[in-house]
Amino acid sequence: MYYEMRIYTIKVGRTKEYNSIFESRGLPVISKYLNLVGWWHAECGELNQIIHLWAYASLDDRQKRREALYNDSDWINGFVPKAFPLIEKQESKILVPSKFSPIR
Repeated sequence: MYYEMRIYTIKVGRTKEYNSIFESRGLPVISKYLNLVGWWHAECGELNQIIHLWAYASLDDRQKRREALYNDSDWINGFVPKAFPLIEKQESKILVPSKFSPIR
């Protein structure tokens, strides 16, 4: 199993708004294609960040699922125009669990 950790830095004071838009407009669409493992926001350290974790069977699986999402008109027209302007920065990391990791 492969995991992708995404960290989005949201414009100051807009994290609650971004979460609301994701929950109402993004999650229904993205859930058709991707497996959400967890969703968090930062309370200390670098603030205004949302961290989410996605699971994939393989890197090829990730590519196919993300391509399908990026071609979904509800994603393109319903979520992207409302949410993306709130994002300052995005990071993405592919995580491969060690053999002793509780999450595999």
